[in-house]
Amino acid sequence: MSLTATERLARARDAAAQVCDPEIPSLSIEDLGILRDVRIEAERIVVTLAPTYTACPATEAICDDVGAALETAGVAPFTVQVSLAPAWSSDWITAAGRRKLLEAGIAPPPCLTSAAGERAPVTAPLRFMRREPDRAPAAAWLPRTEPPPKCPRCQSPQTELLSEYGSTACKSLYRCRVCAEPFDYFKPY
Repeated sequence: MSLTATERLARARDAAAQVCDPEIPSLSIEDLGILRDVRIEAERIVVTLAPTYTACPATEAICDDVGAALETAGVAPFTVQVSLAPAWSSDWITAAGRRKLLEAGIAPPPCLTSAAGERAPVTAPLRFMRREPDRAPAAAWLPRTEPPPKCPRCQSPQTELLSEYGSTACKSLYRCRVCAEPFDYFKPY
């Protein structure tokens, strides 16, 4: 049975969207916002991924998993490619992805463009640093500050940073001062 281009594209998108992140298996790559595009170019399915950061050790595994999912879906020929521009932003995590992070005991990052946790547009600015207008030019750029994350277990805002690095490089380790439980916090980028 031969698929139309529209059917092939839909099947490829569905297959790629269901691939789980190897570091947080309760989330799909679509939930994390790293599945950027699925299209057809000259009869070939092209899937574009944007890793959470340039040196993410899971990128190769994710590409392999997407390739295996596309092979299983029967949509060959295909190419899985990585794009670093625009850079991934934690604002691309979907509302479902933020809920799944909480359910996994990981505090989700704040969302720059939507309190509802909707995916930010590709043109949303990155938020690595903030400008302090009252400082001298040499000291004007400071690390961005955010209020501490709420505990994903008891929702208390009384939390403390234990380590800038959690179970993976994209997370920090916090502890709740109320329930005393440690938890990961997905860093905002």
